[in-house]
Amino acid sequence: MIKAPLESLAGQIAVRPDVDSPPLHMWHPALSGEIPIRINTQGTWYHDGSKIKRESLVRLFASILRREDDGEYYLVTPSEKWRVVVESHPLVVIDIDVLEVTGVQMLEATLNTGKRIVVSEQHPLFLDAAMGDIAVLRLSYGLTAICTRPAWYRLVDLAELRDGSLTLKWLNRCDQPS
Repeated sequence: MIKAPLESLAGQIAVRPDVDSPPLHMWHPALSGEIPIRINTQGTWYHDGSKIKRESLVRLFASILRREDDGEYYLVTPSEKWRVVVESHPLVVIDIDVLEVTGVQMLEATLNTGKRIVVSEQHPLFLDAAMGDIAVLRLSYGLTAICTRPAWYRLVDLAELRDGSLTLKWLNRCDQPS
């Protein structure tokens, strides 16, 4: 009996010891097809029109999500690759904190998956003009995470007034995510 794509994907990645950071860059299977998964503009995941309620399953699938050069999003395992629909940005920044490490202040973003990312050159913040100049965090594998209203207000609170404008030293000005 052939498993449904959703069960097959969950089974393949559930046995991995490090599901938070699988080596997606090493996996290049042929396209298996499309799977009826959609991520809406609020970062909510749906399968066949029903919300995926198990947070652990969303975290698991988010760990194997990547955006490829064709601009499409895929859930990828070593042997399968399924196209999914992403309405805007696939992940959401739910909180921003300032960390101090060896005297240097850094921003740490918490995603809706629970993963924490330090804002850096590798993972910069930028303003997305298409979303009304809301801050977005660039992630690995072509992914992005848009700031929720509370995270955006936290960034505004951290901004400094310079030359009559609010400035956030961790923020880049970009029109399009790359």
